[in-house]
Amino acid sequence: VHLVESGGGLVQAGGSLRLSCVASGSIFSINAMGWFRQAPGKERELVAAISEDGRTHYTDSVKGRFTISRDYAKNTLYLQINSLRPEDTAMYYCAAGDTIATMRLNPPADIVSWGQGTQVTVSS
Repeated sequence: VHLVESGGGLVQAGGSLRLSCVASGSIFSINAMGWFRQAPGKERELVAAISEDGRTHYTDSVKGRFTISRDYAKNTLYLQINSLRPEDTAMYYCAAGDTIATMRLNPPADIVSWGQGTQVTVSS
C-alpha cells in the first residue's frame, strides 16, 4: 500500500485546512485508516482514525475541530481541520492499519503503511 498526503501549509490561527491522503496498491488490505502528527521534540500521536464501517475516534485536543472521512470511490482519506491553533503545528502522517484500537496503541500496532507526511504550520 502506498500513501501520499497533501494539503498542508502555513495558516494563521483560526484558519482551516483539508489534508488528503490517496491510497494505491493493495488497498484491499486496509481496514482502518488514521491521521497521526508529530511536532518537533514530541512523540508521534494519533489525532483521528476511521474504521472500515465509518466509526471514528479523535484525540481529546482535536474533538469538535477535526473531522476525518473516507471516500472509497477515490481511495482517499481526508482530515478537515478547523479553528487551527499554534499547538496544531506538526508533520501530519496518514496511516493504513487494522483497527482503531490497534492504531490507538503506543506505539501503534498493525500499521500496513505510512505516508511521507505533510507539514502544517499555524502562526499566532
